[in-house]
Amino acid sequence: MSEPLVTFRNVEKRFDDFVAVRDMSLDIHEGEFLAIMGSSGCGKTTTLRMLAGLEAPTSGEIRIGGRLMNDVKPHERDTPLVWQSLALFPFLTARENVEFGLKMRGMAAAERKRRALDWLERMQIEAFAERNVATLSGGQKQRVALARSLVMEPRMLLLDEPLSALDANLVIRMQGVLTRLQRELGITFVYVTHSQSEAFAMADRVVIMSQGDIAQIGSPKDIYRAPANRFVAEFVGRNNILSGTVGETGGNGLHIDTPQGRFVAHMPETVPAQGAEVSFTVSADLVTLSLTEPEAVNKVQATLISEEFIGSVVTLFFEGADRLEFKVQMQERALLELDLEPGSAVWLSWEAENANILEDN
Repeated sequence: MSEPLVTFRNVEKRFDDFVAVRDMSLDIHEGEFLAIMGSSGCGKTTTLRMLAGLEAPTSGEIRIGGRLMNDVKPHERDTPLVWQSLALFPFLTARENVEFGLKMRGMAAAERKRRALDWLERMQIEAFAERNVATLSGGQKQRVALARSLVMEPRMLLLDEPLSALDANLVIRMQGVLTRLQRELGITFVYVTHSQSEAFAMADRVVIMSQGDIAQIGSPKDIYRAPANRFVAEFVGRNNILSGTVGETGGNGLHIDTPQGRFVAHMPETVPAQGAEVSFTVSADLVTLSLTEPEAVNKVQATLISEEFIGSVVTLFFEGADRLEFKVQMQERALLELDLEPGSAVWLSWEAENANILEDN
């Protein structure tokens, strides 16, 4: 594999006694779409600002293309940043906003106008080129901000929650625009967001951060189906988390004794000792619901408490033994056939291969 475009090596960022980013080591590869996500205050925006040169690391090294960047000024880096606020110039037209960076580089007026119009056309807003940017809609402003960065032909584009101010329909459309542009141009995108749907819809890899640390790095599917630890399991998706002690460790999987009964989980690479405390997850969409007791290794009885309707998919909330909450996701049309109501008793079951052991408890 070729050398990564970006490397963070043991990077730490402190603000007085507060550690915003702790001992981060991360590679970002040429041409990939990397999303960094986490809750507020987890360190994701500080990481992006260090990459952009707006913050200097307290310790460690950041390299781009092999060059040490710790003390390199933002304007000397090829890392344009699309802000959450977009930071457009309200007194300029859309075209003039896109031209601005080229003008600062001393490009001739005719050439920078040609390039700006070309990018506005690629963003499908060329009709608004001479419109004052303050009069444009949110989605149109977002495209102007992208064109202003991409007209510089950067090797890498940084994006700090760029879709957070848009309504739901525009977010979906802009996700398509961003994904298409990244694939067509082959530019490395580093995208910071708190939205799981945005990160999972667009990124090749996702970095989950928690309190300044990297909790997990992987493809969206790997993170969703196999969270590495309890934090990720609780942060991502609709996971059911059960805890207990290891019983048998052979045969058809890892046997775990819990207050809800004995269950069998997929055998992890590192097998815990008998009697060890472990936790495992089962995604809500991999739990089967039935009105009669199934012939399954993993099954529990539970009572329907409530449901969350989100279009064609419904999330059902159940209560099992010891008041443990279970979540089940299913198609709304399948739920109608069951004719359930709050208080209904059902059976929940899942395959051992869908029970993922967590690295911590």
